Amino acid sequence: MSAPLLVDRAEGVVTVTMNRPDSLNSLDVALKVALRETFEELAADPACRAVVLAGAGRAFCVGQDLREHMATMGDKAPLDTVEEHYNPMALALAELPKPVVAAVRGPAAGAGAGLAFLCDLRIGGPSTSYLMAFARVGLAADTAVSWTLPRMIGAAKAAELLLLAEPVKADEAHRLGLLTRLTDDDDQVLPVAQELAARLAAGPTVAYGQIKRELLHGATGTLADALLVELAAQRLSGGTADHRESTDAFVNKRKPVFGGR
Repeated sequence: MSAPLLVDRAEGVVTVTMNRPDSLNSLDVALKVALRETFEELAADPACRAVVLAGAGRAFCVGQDLREHMATMGDKAPLDTVEEHYNPMALALAELPKPVVAAVRGPAAGAGAGLAFLCDLRIGGPSTSYLMAFARVGLAADTAVSWTLPRMIGAAKAAELLLLAEPVKADEAHRLGLLTRLTDDDDQVLPVAQELAARLAAGPTVAYGQIKRELLHGATGTLADALLVELAAQRLSGGTADHRESTDAFVNKRKPVFGGR
């Protein structure tokens, strides 16, 4: 049996590939656990300086494996997997202190779209689409979609996508800001995502992590809360070798070399 998740490393970039192409990378328990554990490991790995999240085959991820869900329905409280798997997985991805680029080739539906929205940047191609499929199967949203989607596109548009559950094709997703970049060819989605991740991997990793932390808190707290988070973030990043290197490089008119520390 193939591993549900593949992890490849290349010069600071770690490509994490959901590997259930026969089911369009639907999320069974094994894949959800593997994703959470991998995100947690990469957060603590100094050799990892940027992450690409991708799906094998012709889809990014279509969300919950409904065949597995049907087989276990009635065994436990409804949707225990949200507490046991989806919430820890979403937190581990959102709080990963490295830049994360989603290579969204093909459809991303339900929790699969939720995973893409939790990434920092999203690359798509002509076949990319999003579908807030939750209501189609009589469910509410999970995988942090209720938090990410209104922040990305506004409350009114988020309600439209979630309640009507209509597909969002690539061009519209790009216009709405659900895709950072849109390639002309599906085969370019992963290479472009990896190229962008390589650029980020060569940057100030600690500062990137602190910027992510600021963004997590900034839009939902008070101004005073945001200023306190910024203070802590600047104190931490200001003490890094990367800050000293980049300041020296600026003063001496040379290109900085960041070490991620």
